[in-house]
Amino acid sequence: MKVRLNGVETEIGAKNLRELLDELEINPQKVVVEVNLQIVKRDRLSEYEIKDGDSIEIVNFVGGG
Repeated sequence: MKVRLNGVETEIGAKNLRELLDELEINPQKVVVEVNLQIVKRDRLSEYEIKDGDSIEIVNFVGGG
């Protein structure tokens, strides 16, 4: 299925957001995931089914002082 991942048209095999993070080797505790301008809570990542054409943004936390 095709999605827009961080602004880039991408073909993915994952069916839900948790699978996508696993596929990309990203720790879900260290990112925020937004789909179609809506933030998806971490405890719902496995429940959110990705749809063809979704716009997904994965944002890393950046520490600073």
